[in-house]
Amino acid sequence: MLELSKWCMSAMLAMAFAGTAVAQPVVATIRTEQQTAAPITKLIFGGFMEPATTRVWAEMLGDRKFLNAINSKPQPAPTAGGFGRRGVQARWMPVGADEFVTMDSAMAYVGDWSPLIRLEANTPQGIRESGLQLRAGRAYTGRVVLAGSPGAKVDVSLIWGPDPADRQTVSVRIRTVEYAKYPLTFTSRADTTQGAFEITATGSGSFHIGATSLMPADNVSGFRADMIRMLKEQGIEIARWPGGNFVSAYDWRDGIGDADKRPPRRELARHSLESNDMGIDDFMTFCRLVGAAPYIAVDSGRGDDHSAAEEVEYVNGPATSRLGQMRAANGHPAPYGVKIWGIGNEMYGPWQWGYMPNNYYAEKHTLIVRAMRKVDPTIKVIASGATPEEMSWTYIENRQFNSFPGRETVSDKVPYAFGSKYDWTGGLLANSADYIDYLGEHFYGYPDWYVDEATQQFVPSDEPLADKARRMSNRVEFKFEAWDEYVKRMPSLKEKDIKFAFDEWSPRGRQVPAGSTPATPDNPMLNSLTEALVYHEFFRHSDQVGLAVATGGMGMMAMDANGEAIGLRTDGLVMKVLHDHFAGAFPVGVSGNSPQHDVKGTVAVDKGARPSGSPTYPLDVFAALSADHTKLEVSVVNPTETAQDCRLNLMGVQVAGRVKVWQLTAPTGAAPPPARGGGLVSAPPATMAESTLQQAPGTITLPPASISVYEFEVKP
Repeated sequence: MLELSKWCMSAMLAMAFAGTAVAQPVVATIRTEQQTAAPITKLIFGGFMEPATTRVWAEMLGDRKFLNAINSKPQPAPTAGGFGRRGVQARWMPVGADEFVTMDSAMAYVGDWSPLIRLEANTPQGIRESGLQLRAGRAYTGRVVLAGSPGAKVDVSLIWGPDPADRQTVSVRIRTVEYAKYPLTFTSRADTTQGAFEITATGSGSFHIGATSLMPADNVSGFRADMIRMLKEQGIEIARWPGGNFVSAYDWRDGIGDADKRPPRRELARHSLESNDMGIDDFMTFCRLVGAAPYIAVDSGRGDDHSAAEEVEYVNGPATSRLGQMRAANGHPAPYGVKIWGIGNEMYGPWQWGYMPNNYYAEKHTLIVRAMRKVDPTIKVIASGATPEEMSWTYIENRQFNSFPGRETVSDKVPYAFGSKYDWTGGLLANSADYIDYLGEHFYGYPDWYVDEATQQFVPSDEPLADKARRMSNRVEFKFEAWDEYVKRMPSLKEKDIKFAFDEWSPRGRQVPAGSTPATPDNPMLNSLTEALVYHEFFRHSDQVGLAVATGGMGMMAMDANGEAIGLRTDGLVMKVLHDHFAGAFPVGVSGNSPQHDVKGTVAVDKGARPSGSPTYPLDVFAALSADHTKLEVSVVNPTETAQDCRLNLMGVQVAGRVKVWQLTAPTGAAPPPARGGGLVSAPPATMAESTLQQAPGTITLPPASISVYEFEVKP
């Protein structure tokens, strides 16, 4: 009995001490005298643009240069999967009977053909495109390119309702049998998402339509004013164009010169349409409007070294060079001086146009870079890389989910090994290291799923929010572990200043099957917490990260029902607050009393051997001194469902004055989740709470599922 009493007392004391330890707040010690890495480049805050003519472009009419035949036949259903057509395609329909509209190759204005409209005396014949989003009182400008009998009258109408009065019509008198452009102006009298643009005529004879265009009158050099405004506010510092699989079959020469004469093309990656309205010169205008550095990707799939070199000459060559003269003739005499160039996109994948085995592609990469550097030796190039972790994750994803029809299905077990045929980055470094300035690495993640090595499958996660939110930052951690392995295998890499370019990354959503865990809906902050933790990991390795481009970076706006950008979503505010406080800042040391623990998954597939994050579990703390050393910025992510306390020990610095606080928590009310890859969806804008503390707090309380930034003014 005595022994039992002693045991019980010991057990109770142990539990008491354990309970006390659990109740203790997390301690984060910030040592400003320990500057741990290079300044954080502002190029970490990037946006991704795919295909060439993107959603920032203001054009409202689809197929405005008539790639597709015009008829009333039912439209084929969109192809399933990520490589199918991007939803329902905008199309023209005949006004009147089909036989009055033919596609005429003999008198094509641009591309293969142009519509020829045959007229009859009293019945309007022509074409119409529907599904336009119009705003009451908004002005629109446009043009139509016509040819026909001089004096013939063509009516061009903007329609916002079913009644005859619900339209504005501009009558155009054709001047010549040759094609000519005619300007248009309209003002909508109602809000609608089902507006229409119509071109008709009556009488005798016929007329051709070469091209059409309609934009909001407030467009800025062809770009949507609302999106330009939001992207500037968000803090986009670098724009990747034309990104994604699209670039592997893109001819940059299709996108220069008169926009109406640029040929429309089949977009081969997703079986869609590319108008080529937004070419290189337009992209450079966009970068100037937003204030972003340009990152141009060249085609290394179907493309070649000669075409890539000519592209560099067109962009950066003097006005006296052959391609520089062409640029000057297009209205841009001064060289653009673009420094960052990407060589292809995901060339490691058989789904890519122009795919070839690694040893062949490494030689092609070298040929292309040599040719480009011969034109401009100052450029910096990004190689299309993939560590074994990325290859493992991608192939197991398609094996299980068939997410991207057309991707190769591989049965080999993951994780794939360094030095194997799946080590694409290793092959590039072994064969082309002298022609690489940045390693382009892509990574996606399903926060709700982890890879189980035993079953070789993604498994629904039953983990707490804190573990799910860390899934993608753990993938980032492996990239740095991979670099250490490459240096170990190839010591000569130590002498090269090769950095990472994480030029495509995003969390992905995938529904958990019925009856599986989790049984309750995800916290609405899951993706935003995930993204904040990824940025923290970029910051910690600022000496190795040269740039980063979020896949959905150009689509983080909240939209109203009419498609107008009215603010930033939560993910957009994550980028904004971290950009505003950490771009150019100097990372400083952060230590703590609570190491990060391991999460479920498979090393070298969806996590590294080391957990990511600061030793302040379950919180993640990052700190940096501003570029002028007048402010200490501290970002704290609380990826849990409950409020958490954190004691801050500030070492090596004296705080002066008030402390400003920015906090981002779950939005109020139900809002639809972001579209896959950051697409634009109708949603209310998110808000960020701002407050001021009169003095530096010893302990801070972090709201559940939150991202908080504390700004301390410091004495010199």
